[in-house]
Amino acid sequence: MNEADVRERLADVRDPDLGDDIVSLGLVNDVALTEEGSEGTVRVSLALGAPFSPHESAIADDVRTALADTGLDVELSASIPDELDADEQVLPGVKNVIAVASGKGGVGKSTMAVNIAAGLSELGARVGLFDADVYGPNVPRMVSAEERPQTDGETIVPPERFGVKLMSMDFLTGEDDPVIWRGPMVHKIITQLVEDVEWGELDYLVMDLPPGTGDTQLTILQTLPLTGAVIVTTPQEVALDDAVKGLRMFGKHDTNVLGIAENMAGFRCPDCGGFHEIFGSGGGKALAQEHELPFLGGVPLDPAVRTGGDDGEPVVLDEGETADAFRVIVENVANNAGVVRRRGASGER
Repeated sequence: MNEADVRERLADVRDPDLGDDIVSLGLVNDVALTEEGSEGTVRVSLALGAPFSPHESAIADDVRTALADTGLDVELSASIPDELDADEQVLPGVKNVIAVASGKGGVGKSTMAVNIAAGLSELGARVGLFDADVYGPNVPRMVSAEERPQTDGETIVPPERFGVKLMSMDFLTGEDDPVIWRGPMVHKIITQLVEDVEWGELDYLVMDLPPGTGDTQLTILQTLPLTGAVIVTTPQEVALDDAVKGLRMFGKHDTNVLGIAENMAGFRCPDCGGFHEIFGSGGGKALAQEHELPFLGGVPLDPAVRTGGDDGEPVVLDEGETADAFRVIVENVANNAGVVRRRGASGER
């Protein structure tokens, strides 16, 4: 067994999203074999960039299966080479930055961001959550974050909840203080937090953006290397109209959109069992189809979501229909982040 034999076996492993085998796609970084007496080890480095995404986990399992009868111990590692040196990168320890955005307020964007972050952490990923909603930072309440960030005057150490490292504009202001910041101030504080917060090694940094297409969004698009964005909407037409504005904003800055997530997608009456489409139906899926984007999933209108937000317990960590709906979105976000990273590694766009 030599490297060529290993690569021949790996050529039978197909990428479920890119539609070719991992060797042809250039997703095998390196193969190394070592022999010790009658035993040996094969080490395979794969260009996988979305840790704990179901599809990338399946690729890794298929690689192990392809090499299972070789008699070799199989050791896998995953990395996507970066063109920039570590000292040139904005967030060198963060593998994926995912923005959660909406064209208008009131569609449950922060709820979606919190549950995506908590859901990724539940999968086993190392996760950070940056509440960048300058004018309405409510993530600390939604995760019941009583601990404040610690600082030595130069760097900021974020607190953790549910295995997620947290930073919020709410930590920087008094409890009842109104936030009156002009564009240059927003740019300065966002940039400072990006540079000064000790995020450490993260698989995903989820950014909860303010609604709309203003200064904060522009600063983040210009400052951070976004893997992609999640657009949150409700089924109603006015929300869909505003969601399109968000899509155009990311399009103008060549930022990948990982998909459309729909909130308040119907209400199941706990008394009669009937399902009521209070805000309409199918709007998020239709928007995704119209713009040839993935539909990440829909979350029903459920009092448990409101209770979870008020009590600081993300619904995705519970059991039931709504928790399952959030978990579908979490897995789709991770899968689509992986598609973006593998596509880049293989030279596709």
